[in-house]
Formats: sequence, structure tokens, C-alpha cells
Amino acid sequence: MIAQTLDRLRAEDNFRTLPDLRVEGKYLFHEGKRYLNLSSNDYLGITDESWQEEFMEEILAEKRFMLSNPSSRLITGNSPEYRQLEATLSELFSGREALVLGSGYLVNSGVLPALTTKKDLILADKLIHASLIDGLRLSEADMQRFAHNDLEHLERLLRKLRSRYENVWIATESIFSMDGDIAPLREIVALKRQYDCRLYVDEAHAFGVCGPDGRGIAAQTGVMNDCDILIATLGKAIASQGAFVISDPPIRDFLINRMRTLIFSTALPPISLRWTDRILHRLPEMEGKRQQLRTLSRLITGTDHSTHIIPLMAGENHRAIEMSRQMREAGFWVMPIRYPTVPKGSARVRVSLSATLPPEEITRFAELWKNAGW
Repeated sequence: MIAQTLDRLRAEDNFRTLPDLRVEGKYLFHEGKRYLNLSSNDYLGITDESWQEEFMEEILAEKRFMLSNPSSRLITGNSPEYRQLEATLSELFSGREALVLGSGYLVNSGVLPALTTKKDLILADKLIHASLIDGLRLSEADMQRFAHNDLEHLERLLRKLRSRYENVWIATESIFSMDGDIAPLREIVALKRQYDCRLYVDEAHAFGVCGPDGRGIAAQTGVMNDCDILIATLGKAIASQGAFVISDPPIRDFLINRMRTLIFSTALPPISLRWTDRILHRLPEMEGKRQQLRTLSRLITGTDHSTHIIPLMAGENHRAIEMSRQMREAGFWVMPIRYPTVPKGSARVRVSLSATLPPEEITRFAELWKNAGW
């Protein structure tokens, strides 16, 4: 069965391998060639800064630091660095409670299974991330999907189903990872209030990049406090590791006691927690980087309404692979995105911009895309 499946994946142009890569700032090296990296989630270009060197000099001067944390947070892993980082996040999010976990996947696959029961319903956007889909599958709650960013469909489901359940959760991303478009959070919040629901918002691709001080789309649109659960990763724009949940004190306490992906996971290394805390303190001063991202996006799309994630649609797998190959020949590392990451027939290459990319190179890439005849 395994061999047959692998043969089928190859026949469908859907077979993946792990490439040997080396990343140095804005550039990526593969098989002796240097590429401009247009596939990184380092949106603010932090790996191009000297901050890591400064940080390591400080750490080495202390002559005592932990590169691991060999226990869960509930046993011996809840180091002082956790308390400091969560206090920083709480201050950033206007005093709401923060809870840090090992990754965005652990958060998305763990929160809703902990908070929901058989008496509940989850209404999720059709294009939510795979990690959140896995969380829905692990939950005992009923689940239905509404068409992507379709408020009318969402309201029809609410009118039909709300009275049948004790609690109804609406789950969405703020910036969608494969399409780069933005959820209509204000309108979703209005429906949440009208139908007495709870709201879960994944800000993984917006945190650090959008909103006042980089707090995300919910803060940008003024609905941050209407999000019962707001989550984001620390491994994208923050260039670190881990993820966090923003909620209120009772929910945080409940998650500590019921969230399996927290209870049964090894804690993060203190050195990573300290690095994250340092970057978070610098977020307010990075408005120039956030503006540069918007400028670079405009160079490719010609519009002010695009984000730092830009899909270039191919349709079929073979076409996305060929597009990616031609872009790499021109010196740009852009990878094909295929099923099951995206629905069948909607293969694409996806550009992920970083604030430190040279504008002249992005202009050259835009011309390549426009003139390629795809």
C-alpha cells in the first residue's frame, strides 16, 4: 500500500522531498546556487539584523543558560522566562492573559478540543489552517464549515443551528496562509454578538506585521477584545519558536488544566523564551518594516489591498511545478503549493515577502511574473 501510494503521488506531480538548504538572511543556498528567498515566514527580516549576535553575546557573558527544558510546564519546565514572556504578551494585548505553548500546531490542535463538549458547535471558515482542522477533528463538538469569508453563509448556519447548541464557536484566520486575504472580522464580530457566539481568531500570519505595534488584524480593526480566543505563532514574523493564546483568566486556567497539547508537551528552552521576549519589546519600533512590506507587496500586485502573502495561481500541479522551476532559474526561491495543502485544481506558487528584500529585485520578480505568459 505504501509503494502504491508513493507511485500515485509521483504520477500526480504530488510527491514531496526534503531539499538540502542553507538560509542566510534574505538569501537561500541550494546545490551551490544562491537564491533570493521569497518563501520565508521571516516577514520582518529579523534574521538579517545583528540582534542575534548581540543576544548571544549577552547570553554567553552570563556563562549559564539552558539550551533545553526537559520537562513539561506542569512538572519542572515552567521557568522564570515563561512568566516574563507571558507578562510581556499580556502587556502588549492590553492586559489580557497569555499562555505560551511549543508551536502553533499545538495551540490550534489543542484549544478547541479542551474548551468544547458534545453540546457545542464549531463553525469554521472553509480555508482555516490544517492544524485547526485537526483540532476540530479531535473535539467532541459538532463542526460545520462556511464558505470562505462568506458572511451570508455563516449567518444562514447561525440562524438554522444556534438554538440547538449550548455554545457556538466561530473559527477563522485573520490573514489566510495560502491566499493572503483578510477575514472581515468586524462583520464576524457583529454576527457573534447577534447570535451570542464565541470567536476564535488565528493571527499567525498577521502578528508582528499588521495593526498597532504589530498586534494583528483584530487590533487593527478594533475588535481584539471581542476575540474570546486569539492565537498567534512566534515562529514567523518574530523569528523564534512557540506560539501563544490570548484569552481571559478563567479560560487560561481551564486550558492549563484541560489542554492536552500543553499538559503532555516538553517546555520550550529558556534561551528561546528570552529571545522571543527581546523581539517582542522591539515590535513597536518596527513600523518602518511593516510599511516596507506593504510597499513590496504593491510592487508585485499594483494594489494597496494585498498583503505580504501573494498567491500566483497555476491550477494544475505540473503547471505550479514549472512556474516554480522557471522562477528558481531566474534566482528566486518560490515553491509550488499543491494538494492537500490547497484544494485540488488550485495549485499555485506562493510568495512570502520579507521587509529586507531589495525593492529592485522585487521589481525584477514582478516583471518576470507579468511577462512569463502563464
